[in-house]
Amino acid sequence: MFTNRSNSSRGGKGVAILLVVLGMLLAAPANLYSAPVKVQARPKTAVKVPDKVKMDISKLVWPNPPSIARVKFLAFYAGMKFDANADTNKKKVKASWMDRLAGAQTKDATDIIKDFPFQLIGPAGIATDSKGLVYVADQRVGAVFIFNTETRDVQLIRNGFEAKFGWINSVAIDDSDRLFVSDAKLHRVVVFNAQHQQEGVIEDGIKDPVGMAVDVENRLLYVVDTQLDQVLVFDADSLRPLRRLGTGGKNHQLTTPGDFAEPYGVALDKDNNVYVTDTLNDRVEIFDADGKFISTFGKNGDGPGDFARPKGIAVDSDGHIWVMDQVTDRLQVFNRDGQLLTFLGGHGNYPGQFASGVGVYIDKLNRVFATDQYPGRLQMFRYITDSEAEGEKTRRQEAIEQKRDGKAAQKSAEPSTQSVQAKPAP
Repeated sequence: MFTNRSNSSRGGKGVAILLVVLGMLLAAPANLYSAPVKVQARPKTAVKVPDKVKMDISKLVWPNPPSIARVKFLAFYAGMKFDANADTNKKKVKASWMDRLAGAQTKDATDIIKDFPFQLIGPAGIATDSKGLVYVADQRVGAVFIFNTETRDVQLIRNGFEAKFGWINSVAIDDSDRLFVSDAKLHRVVVFNAQHQQEGVIEDGIKDPVGMAVDVENRLLYVVDTQLDQVLVFDADSLRPLRRLGTGGKNHQLTTPGDFAEPYGVALDKDNNVYVTDTLNDRVEIFDADGKFISTFGKNGDGPGDFARPKGIAVDSDGHIWVMDQVTDRLQVFNRDGQLLTFLGGHGNYPGQFASGVGVYIDKLNRVFATDQYPGRLQMFRYITDSEAEGEKTRRQEAIEQKRDGKAAQKSAEPSTQSVQAKPAP
C-alpha cells in the first residue's frame, strides 16, 4: 500500500489554516459583526446667514436718480388690521346649562365670520370717492374694500352681509359718490348710494361685465363686457342702455380697428375720450365722447412698449396713458401716439413690482393705485406732473448756474500768484 505524501501534506496544511481562522473568529469581540461601525461625525460649523436687504421705500422713485423722478412710491395696503388676540380667532365654545340658564350667549359662526379681519386675495378694479377713500373690488373675497389711506382703517361691502355678489371685477364712482360694482357671475352691475345702500341694478344686455368708467359731464356709464367683445354705454342716472362700442358676436376673432377681442379695462381723459384695453389683440383703442373710433396703438411682445394681455388702464392729468399688463407685470406709460415714456414693475413682491397685476387707477390728487393678486395688495404711488418735473428741471439748472457763478467770483477775488523776479545785486 502506497501513501501519497503530497496530498496528505496539503490536507494537513488546510486543516491547520482552518483551525487558525476559526480561533481568530472565536477570539474576536462578540459585537464585532452585530453592531454597526460608528463613524465619528464632523464638527458642525455655523452657517452664516446673509443680512436682510434694507430698503428705504421713502426714496423709491422712477426713473432712478439722477433722472428727474416722475413716479414716487407711497404705501401699500393688504386688508384690515389683524389682532392675533382678538376674540374672533377663538373657536365657539358650547354654552353650559348654567350659562344658558343665566341667559349668556356665545357668538355663532356668522358673527365670527362677520367680525373676522378680511384680507385682500384677488383685488382687481379700483376707484376713489370725493373724500379720498379708495374702493377695491376683490374677486375671491367677494367684497368691496374701502381704504382710508391716512388712518389705514378699512370698511367692507360684503357678499352675504351688506350685498349679494357673485364674482365682482370692478368699481366706478360718480360725482355724487354713487358706487357701481360689476358682477360677472350674476351678469349685472349693482348700484349703491353714498351710504352704501343698494338702490339699483343694471342687467339689460349684460353678460360678463369687467372694467367700468363714469363720464360725469355727459352722465354716461361705460361697462366693458369681455364675453360680448363690446363696451356697453348706459345712462348713469336712469340706468338705461344707450349704445355699444364694437361689433361683437364673432367669438373674440375680430382685429379690425374699433372692434375688440375680450376687452377688459376702460378709462376717460379730461375731454371724455374713451380708452379701452383690447386684451387678446394686445392693444389700446381710443374713441371720442360720442363713440367714434379715433386711433389704436400697441402690439404683442415682451419688449418695451409691447403688450402681453393688457388689463387695467388709466389716464393722468397730463393725458398720459397708463396700462397694466398682467403677463409681464409691467405698468407702462404712453403718450397719445403710443410712444413709451416710462414704466415700472416686473415680476416680484417688492414695492413697485407686481405679481399678476390687474388694475390701475389715477385720482384727482395724482395718486396712482395698482392692484396685483399674489399675495393680494393695493399699491399707492404719486404721479409727478409735467409742470412739477419742469419746475425741478429749472431748479437744477439754476443750482448749476449759481455754483458756476460762485466759482467764477471766487476765482476773480483770489490775489495774483505771479512770482516777482529778484533784481541782481549791484
